[in-house]
Amino acid sequence: MQNSPSTEAPPSLRFPQLGVLAFALNRLLQAIPIMLAITLLSFLLMQLAPGNYLDQLRLDPTIEEAFIAAETTRLGLDKPILVQYFLWLWNLLQGDLGRSFAFRIPVTQLVLSRAGATLLLAVASVLVTWAIAIPLGILSALKQNTGLDRLLQLLSYTGQATPSFVLAILLLFAAQNVPGLPVGGMTSIDFAQLSLPGKAFDLLRHLLLPTFALSIASFAGLQRITRGAFLDVLRQDYIQTARAKGLSESRVIAVHALRNAINPLITILGFEFASLLSGSFIAEFFFNWPGLGRLLLDAVRSFDINVVMAGLLLGSFMLILGNLLADLALQLVDPRIRLSN
Repeated sequence: MQNSPSTEAPPSLRFPQLGVLAFALNRLLQAIPIMLAITLLSFLLMQLAPGNYLDQLRLDPTIEEAFIAAETTRLGLDKPILVQYFLWLWNLLQGDLGRSFAFRIPVTQLVLSRAGATLLLAVASVLVTWAIAIPLGILSALKQNTGLDRLLQLLSYTGQATPSFVLAILLLFAAQNVPGLPVGGMTSIDFAQLSLPGKAFDLLRHLLLPTFALSIASFAGLQRITRGAFLDVLRQDYIQTARAKGLSESRVIAVHALRNAINPLITILGFEFASLLSGSFIAEFFFNWPGLGRLLLDAVRSFDINVVMAGLLLGSFMLILGNLLADLALQLVDPRIRLSN
């Protein structure tokens, strides 16, 4: 007697949470060799570059060679490059990122002290970017080939073609003519004496310029992607069917068009999460914002290897995590997407 085929669903379909967990673990395991390759290549490039952290000490004629030699031994710079890397990797596996050459404190403590400022700036930039770009992109698609559409496209092209550092300089010049608008730092000198509402307002004032410097350059590309995605969706038959059924235009746009046009936007959001660290250093540099981007820039210039490696490791992890979160979000909003595929 022939056995009938089994109709039992696989565990990933009977228990969706198991499929999501297995997918996430698989992606994280795949990321381990990638991160190892990134750290090795970055370490070799840093070490093969001319000069090291002690070169600035050699420029001081009052510092004796014996002290420089002792510092070379203390920092482990006298060992072969691969030995230095594997020592760093061994310490990393034990949860130790080493000590900063310049600040002489644990790198973990140094990074955590700056992470809050960068996170605040990055989140504010993403919120402002999406709040501007998504409505303008939708409006441009709905008003295709009109004067408003051409104006918005010109604005998008201009923002995308203007370098971030140029925008930062223009904002600095413009801020000089606005009373009460600070052009640098994260807080005022009397921040500790202010009340809680006063501290929030003071922080908001200092956050305004660097946030716009990052958002203006970012919203242009996102606006164009939103416009293209909506134009593609608005040409589909189900949109015409929804209109023929008598649904209001607002419902057609909000329910049918937006839900089907959101996939590329979620993918972009994953990449923006990954660029939170790397994208903020220009604004931090020009507006004297005490964040990770500025810290890593100074570390690269001074050959503070442990700090640079910590920044590269964090950036790589955020790239992998951002892509993972984007994939999970796509599967959540679009039932046609299956993680197993």
